[in-house]
Amino acid sequence: MSKKTFNTVLFHVVCWLLVALPAVVFVPEHIRQTTAMYFIRLCLPLFLCAVFYINYLWLVPGYVVTRRINVYICINVVVVASLAFGFDRLMDIMHNMEAVAGWGAPPPRNHAPGAMMLLYDFLRKVFPFFLSAALGTSLRLAQRWHEAEAARREMEIQKTEAELNNLRNQINPHFLLNTLNNIYALISFDTDKAQKAVLSLSEMLRQMLYEGKNNAVSLKNEAAFIGNYVELMKLRLSRSVKVDFNVRIPDDVNVVVAPFIFISLVENAFKHGVSTTRPSFVSITIEADSEKITCYIENSNFPKNSSDKSGHGIGLEQVARRLELAYPGKFEWLKGTDEKNNVYYSKITLYDTQLCDNR
Repeated sequence: MSKKTFNTVLFHVVCWLLVALPAVVFVPEHIRQTTAMYFIRLCLPLFLCAVFYINYLWLVPGYVVTRRINVYICINVVVVASLAFGFDRLMDIMHNMEAVAGWGAPPPRNHAPGAMMLLYDFLRKVFPFFLSAALGTSLRLAQRWHEAEAARREMEIQKTEAELNNLRNQINPHFLLNTLNNIYALISFDTDKAQKAVLSLSEMLRQMLYEGKNNAVSLKNEAAFIGNYVELMKLRLSRSVKVDFNVRIPDDVNVVVAPFIFISLVENAFKHGVSTTRPSFVSITIEADSEKITCYIENSNFPKNSSDKSGHGIGLEQVARRLELAYPGKFEWLKGTDEKNNVYYSKITLYDTQLCDNR
């Protein structure tokens, strides 16, 4: 028996023990000494229990769920009326037994009660049974709704994970394409630097192979990955380009981040922030504390013309989608252009440092 099933059974047992407790404990002394009358006192919780589980185990799954409501109502009326009538007769028997034993006379009955009295008497007798039927129905429907909601959430989680995996698979080829193009350009004028670039790329590929499959990686490892990329890019840049890469993560802060969540922004900074003819700069800062992670990037703004189709903006689209999936409602992304200083900035703040909702 699973823990969940055990807890459910235990919950039902405890609830019915509480229902039956008054019939077992709070009874006159003469009834405790008579087995037959003691048993009759227990019949009410037993009958209520029967009505409850007839609905919970049979009528709701068999008729309510399948939308045969008329059959469900008819069977409930028959069951409730039968048990209410049976319990009423048992109470008559018990009162007669008390009268015979000298403990009291049976309650007087009107020989010609009015219609309102009959209706009141009927409702008083059947109400507890209808209430038990309603509780059994409500509990089973609530349980079914909870199971359906859990299944829906599980499907949503699986869909999200599949989409995240798909985005990762798109990021890797896109990143490799840009990096290989950089190395290809480097080979033509500096073989030694090209060889160093290949070694840096191999280290990055190792991280992509072994850490990219995880839902979360250490921010320090992710910063090292971006650092390798920055060093790779600096090999082919001229001296007119200033590159700053700063990491501010205290030693005692151990936070995690979705893998490769920032790399597309870094790529974008080098793509649009570097000019071969004019002074330019790229500044990248990654910092964190126990409550948030921040990646702030600034670069000089040299947007590509409309004829340049490299990348097609896929990198930034992936960043936006991955933020929505990995950090729903727990991130802030500010980006724009300072026209006065011709600077583009992008700042992502993540407010979930342990990826608590990532499964």
